[in-house]
Amino acid sequence: MKHQEKTSLIRKEINQSYQQLKERYPLLKKQDSIGLGIFLVSIAAIISTSVSWSQAVVPTWLMIIINAFFMGILHEIEHDLIHWLYFRKQKAVHHCMLFTVWILRPLTVNPWIRRTLHYHHHKFSGTLHDVEERSVTNGERWSVKRLLMTPDIVFGGLLRLHHMHKDMDREVASGNLKEETSAALKRITFLSIIPVTIFAHIVLYLFFADLLVKLINVQLGTDVSLPYYINGLLSSLNIIIYTILLPNLLRQFCLHFITSNMHYFGDVEEGNVIEQTQVLNVWWTFPMQLFCFFFGWTHSIHHFVVNETFYVRHIGRKRSHEVLKKYGVRFNDLGTFKRANRFREQAQ
Repeated sequence: MKHQEKTSLIRKEINQSYQQLKERYPLLKKQDSIGLGIFLVSIAAIISTSVSWSQAVVPTWLMIIINAFFMGILHEIEHDLIHWLYFRKQKAVHHCMLFTVWILRPLTVNPWIRRTLHYHHHKFSGTLHDVEERSVTNGERWSVKRLLMTPDIVFGGLLRLHHMHKDMDREVASGNLKEETSAALKRITFLSIIPVTIFAHIVLYLFFADLLVKLINVQLGTDVSLPYYINGLLSSLNIIIYTILLPNLLRQFCLHFITSNMHYFGDVEEGNVIEQTQVLNVWWTFPMQLFCFFFGWTHSIHHFVVNETFYVRHIGRKRSHEVLKKYGVRFNDLGTFKRANRFREQAQ
């Protein structure tokens, strides 16, 4: 059976299971209301936990964990919004939600620009010009460098930029990518991190630099410090750093680790959805799954049935997994770590 036929059958059977689920639980049809409700509950949880931390009721480590968890849910809300699954006809509400989930996750790229990158990802997943996944280290050999760069889309992105552009130029030369598409992807990838993403990352760089300087002072008995204006900036942003940026750093590392290793790269047959992803739900990934709302469990389902909400994917994942297994989608292919995410061949 050809992969197109398998993909068609997978979509048909999963869609049927979703229809049956919604007939059994009619509440699931109230898509806008459910999405808005999850959005508001998540924001309320983040605010209440942050306030409790500021009053020394909740310890720092617990606040970071709780906020990271709910920010992971907001990431799923953003992803659904990018696919226009909430308030498609009420644009003001839609864009307000999109803006809010971005500002509460400022280490991520501009979601309106990401929409273009994400649609390109679905169309060309696993190719050399799948900018969205390559930006989070998909396709690179595993090393200490990749581990450190996994959550970082600014400095880490700059280190990958030349190689990505070189590959895209090669794709243009071979006729696999239009020159105007390549130029547009390069341009909007850069624009997507201006100014919010860059500023948020710089603040974190300075925060960790300050911690390092203080550690050196303790170890060596020195009295070195960062310039007064940097200390002033860090002091004024202290609440934002702890309640927003640090939880997001944890969330972003976990998401990027999971997504970059459940997507295949480089030798994926174009248009072959079965080769694009695997289900990654091996037990030891559970702590990371917790902060990206179990992305590895359900994202493969999304590649086959795009226009369905994240919570329906989760509720119906057992049946969906049965369908994916039946038609040959991989589960927990841990060899991807050695193959630099190639589907078949050892990376050269």
